[in-house]
Amino acid sequence: MFDTTGSSDTTDLQTDRPHPARIYDYWLGGKDNFPPDRAAAEHAVAVAPDVPEAARENRAFLRRAVRLCVEAGVRQFIDIGSGLPARGNVHEVAHAVAPDARVVYVDNDPIVLAHGRALLADNRTTTVLTGDLRDLDELLDRPQLRELIDFSQPVAVLLLAVLHFVDDDHADGALRAIHRRLAPGSHLLLSHSTSEGNPQRAAEVAKTWNRTESGITDRGRAEVERFFAGWELLEPGVDFVPLWRPDGPTENTTRWMYAGVGRKP
Repeated sequence: MFDTTGSSDTTDLQTDRPHPARIYDYWLGGKDNFPPDRAAAEHAVAVAPDVPEAARENRAFLRRAVRLCVEAGVRQFIDIGSGLPARGNVHEVAHAVAPDARVVYVDNDPIVLAHGRALLADNRTTTVLTGDLRDLDELLDRPQLRELIDFSQPVAVLLLAVLHFVDDDHADGALRAIHRRLAPGSHLLLSHSTSEGNPQRAAEVAKTWNRTESGITDRGRAEVERFFAGWELLEPGVDFVPLWRPDGPTENTTRWMYAGVGRKP
């Protein structure tokens, strides 16, 4: 069931340079990171100590949004740019309500593939693939994905904290591919970094991502809203991550990312 294109060779894993998935892992308190990842992550923390909290808030948004989709009857999920395993993964949240839910995790870091294979070895409804957001048509046609995902039925696609790592052309191309493939009733779950909540600190924090191969593209609320063209944007629309349908207090929460959920009519 699992993609076998990954490798355990340390050259392929590129542990000599920071990777976004491992930076997030460090902020979330994980142990699957290396000195370059920790150095990049700590650079951001030195400038903005609340950045790790923003990563945790993003995970909390994932849990709220996935529950919304399951309650709406969605039983298929594709998490693109899933990152390393962390508490409250998509399959854990979905299976708590719907044990038959099917989940495909996708990331371009081979370490994610290696850990995913170990985590999901006995799980017949969930798999992990290596893939690139910039070539979604290839990914969505892959046999390993199509074993679990039926595009004639609603699917929820997660693009959480990932679109800011690609330029406008690749972001628009990915969203067109997703919208074209998905059936009515499907959902798009999206979060995106922004400087609008922290204009004075954002440029320095961006240097963390500029140490990676990806870099970062800053976008504001209007640009994030544009990504939902063709989707019914659910209330409260695009808002800062901790303010999107919060299930707890929002005082002293961060303003580093926007979030939204759209439904395909």
